[in-house]
Amino acid sequence: MTQPDVAAVITFLRDLQDRVCADIETQEGGDHGGFREDVWERPGGGSGRSRVLEDGSVIEKGGVNFSHVLGDRLPPPATARRPELEGRGFEAMGVSVIFHPHNPYAPTSHMNVRFFIAHDPAGEAPPVWWFGGGFDLTPYYGFEADAVFWHTAAKAACAPFGAHLYGRLKKWCDEYFYLAHRDEPRGIGGLFFDDYDEGGFDDAFAFTRSVGDHFIQAYGPILARRRDTPFGDRERDFQLYRRGRYVEFNLVYDRGTLFGLQSKGRTESILISMPPEVRWRYDWQPEPGSAEARLYTDFLHPRDWVSEAT
Repeated sequence: MTQPDVAAVITFLRDLQDRVCADIETQEGGDHGGFREDVWERPGGGSGRSRVLEDGSVIEKGGVNFSHVLGDRLPPPATARRPELEGRGFEAMGVSVIFHPHNPYAPTSHMNVRFFIAHDPAGEAPPVWWFGGGFDLTPYYGFEADAVFWHTAAKAACAPFGAHLYGRLKKWCDEYFYLAHRDEPRGIGGLFFDDYDEGGFDDAFAFTRSVGDHFIQAYGPILARRRDTPFGDRERDFQLYRRGRYVEFNLVYDRGTLFGLQSKGRTESILISMPPEVRWRYDWQPEPGSAEARLYTDFLHPRDWVSEAT
């Protein structure tokens, strides 16, 4: 099995950050100053580049973060599922992406790709490594064409790596981005994977690169289609209400958020995923038959979007 090439992973991640930012800046046009970059060092070991876009012409708030964090001991979220790694030092590196558009008809999107390697402090056992990540889409007003396009890209990302991989990772995504206390998914899913080392380092790394590449190919066209759709106060109110679900998931369930906070990561970068404005209402229900109700009835449950479209 090929040994992990940490330097190659870091090079890919930094390039992916650049490409995601460039794609969004193209959609923003020349009227906005683009992303603000914050280069930081972590006192416990590691560094990163946080890029944030606020109050753009298309994106109300967006974050594209690269981080490379080192530590002497894996935090509890990482060892809960792999107790044999308790006490090991680690390197964790990744790119995390979140975009909250202004327009309620344009969906929020999220992507993350990451690499972990855990070292035996005695140097007697080989390092244990894995990739993780995925991407998912959170619409406020559902469009079947967007859902099919998104999942077609997700399936294409998986296609070279096995006929059944998309179905498995789609199911994992549907199960992961689920708010148990609300009994509803966060959005329409996509891909999710963790502890991924299938085929050895070269194949697992190639798959992770494919996920990053296909996220760019998937989200840009959807954003371009919806960013200029006319909307009013009703749509904006519903967008803010549904953003509350995003906040609830990230603070209660998300592994990356919990890992970052418990490993004493950089809080500003970890919480960059939070939307700039959000609203909660007590026991609010959409009007039956409305566009808002259709999100719940037609989109917020697992569907085989690609097969249904063929």
